[in-house]
Amino acid sequence: MRTRRGAARAKAKRRLFTKVEGYVGGRRRLVRTAKETLIRAGAYAHRDRRVRKREFRKLWIIRINAAARERGLRYSEFMHGLAKAQIGLNRKALSELAVRDPAAFDAVVAQVKQALAALAATAA
Repeated sequence: MRTRRGAARAKAKRRLFTKVEGYVGGRRRLVRTAKETLIRAGAYAHRDRRVRKREFRKLWIIRINAAARERGLRYSEFMHGLAKAQIGLNRKALSELAVRDPAAFDAVVAQVKQALAALAATAA
């Protein structure tokens, strides 16, 4: 007896078409085009999950640099001073401090400047 795939194929198409709801034109109506579009969308999503991390890190660095320069330090000096002062704040937390709580950021900068001054005194 010949085996047909009617029910299985219909179920697969239904599953596919629910995933492409909201797409325009043939991308939501044609099986082959919908499949290709889904594959490409998945590739973009995978790539951009990594890109998002890079973009946020860049934003945090820009914010920290701007806040540090307002207080007389460059970004690289500030980060070096953080390491020497043994302050374990990450870039995300530092940028949030710089934007939302400038007084706390001022306190961190004061500690960093103190550590840098101590480092310069020992070197000289």
